[in-house]
Amino acid sequence: MSDIMDKFSLKNRTALVTGGAGLLGKQFTRALGQAGAQVVVADLDYDLAAAHARDLQAEGILAIGVGVDVTNPDSVSDMVARAVGEFGSLDVLVNSAAMDPKFDPGNLEAQSANAFETYPLETWRKAIDVNLTGMFLSCQAAARQMLAQDYGVIINICSTYGLVGPDQRLYERPDGSRQYKPVYYTVSKAGVLGLTRYLATYYAGKPIRVNALTPGGIYNQHDDVFLQAYSARTVIGRMAHLDEMNGAIVFLASEASSYMTGANLVVDGGWTAW
Repeated sequence: MSDIMDKFSLKNRTALVTGGAGLLGKQFTRALGQAGAQVVVADLDYDLAAAHARDLQAEGILAIGVGVDVTNPDSVSDMVARAVGEFGSLDVLVNSAAMDPKFDPGNLEAQSANAFETYPLETWRKAIDVNLTGMFLSCQAAARQMLAQDYGVIINICSTYGLVGPDQRLYERPDGSRQYKPVYYTVSKAGVLGLTRYLATYYAGKPIRVNALTPGGIYNQHDDVFLQAYSARTVIGRMAHLDEMNGAIVFLASEASSYMTGANLVVDGGWTAW
């Protein structure tokens, strides 16, 4: 029997993270690299992806940056080909790319037009294309490679709002103005769980595991009004720190979770436990 810590090692594995230059994507890529993986930072913004890959390289992590439009099948196929061409395999895919309406400083005003009754169809379609179709395409391209190499792990990033509806009271402002978490977010994140379970059962009997990770709210310089309102809704009584999903992502990516597939690991400070 191997040492338990060996189960968490990702040595000689290649991990690709879409949205890898984003708030959580940067955390995921660094954590996977620290666990021994060769890391592909894939992002719509190639410059940000390349810059983050250089930061990881400076920390001793083998990493490359790749530009990708997850809504474009050719771009997604090129992303996978680049990973395999550089490192020889694609062992772990983390689907973190998504449109996510932010309520941190500088973004509050942009959320004032999210009322359901007047929500723009164009924005709905764009969000579903990124959050669901993009994940579908990334899983599809990765699965072809994983089948060929007879191994693979896929982790789809969900949200507490894929499990429960948003508490829109969180987005009320002291001056009486209102913002809303938009409809596409809950609908697309609920779809992430459906896709996860479908793929897990579709690959039954094959060495491909598919799970979801559901983070709670991550603190990112939110104002005190939002911070206090959100924290009051959690059992632990605060928002998550940036690095508090890292243990979960390494667990799901590694052989430490070898008996898990079709599951959803919830790391939300107790938000959904009430």
